[in-house]
Amino acid sequence: MKRILTIQDISCFGKCSTTITLPVISAMGVETVILPTAVLSTHTMFKNFTVKDLTDQLLPIAEHWQSEGVEFDAIYAGYLGSAEEIDIAKKIFRMFRKEGTLVFIDPVMGDNGRLYARFGEEYVKLNRELCAEADVIVPNITEACFMTGNEYKETYDEAYIDGLLDGLARLGAKKAVITGVSLSPGKTGVRGLDSADGRRFTYQNDRVPASFHGTGDLFASVAVGAFVQGISLEDAFRVAADYTALTIEATLKEDRDPRFGVTFEKTIPDLIRMLGH
Repeated sequence: MKRILTIQDISCFGKCSTTITLPVISAMGVETVILPTAVLSTHTMFKNFTVKDLTDQLLPIAEHWQSEGVEFDAIYAGYLGSAEEIDIAKKIFRMFRKEGTLVFIDPVMGDNGRLYARFGEEYVKLNRELCAEADVIVPNITEACFMTGNEYKETYDEAYIDGLLDGLARLGAKKAVITGVSLSPGKTGVRGLDSADGRRFTYQNDRVPASFHGTGDLFASVAVGAFVQGISLEDAFRVAADYTALTIEATLKEDRDPRFGVTFEKTIPDLIRMLGH
């Protein structure tokens, strides 16, 4: 059985980060080991949430695993909330990386042309350095712009996205896939670049007119879970895009508070069918 380590926070209520990654990747037939950076009562779309930072526990936990001879087929880093956590993530990559280990990074730091409130240029710089160590990175357009120093545009064409991909490749990541790319009206998806051979790919599906917290985590979790099992990069992202859209559509039928997250529990059987298991 393949084994993935995921490094990100735990929001106890309001599905996102680890509370999506752990059940979804496990359901895909991959052992999922968690390294929580913090525990929150809810995700940050709720008011007055509590937070217990666990930064000081990350290296001791990793060192214990190392002493026990634990190995990973992939390491998936999601939201990292501080410069110290980024530095620790790099150390963990080096502790557990062996030939064939996949390092997959979702450099969460902004959206809609702006960085999240607590982040600045120094955080962007650190994420550039982190992504240089990755096999696969999955920034959105905003994050790609900040990391490459390009102007953010809401209206763009394929050449603009390719320029962002070229800039990401120059950072050092072997494969870059930009999410939230819309290349025609009513469509959204991804465009990626494999820097080893220069091959580019695009996948677009119908845009679902809704937004839920945690869908980026769902998308990335499915992609890394599929890719680590030997599914091609293009097919892994196709499944991730289709499954995320299907789950959003299923959630809309529930008439739920959007803060509660997507009802992926009901669509897991669809994911298994998509994977051909």
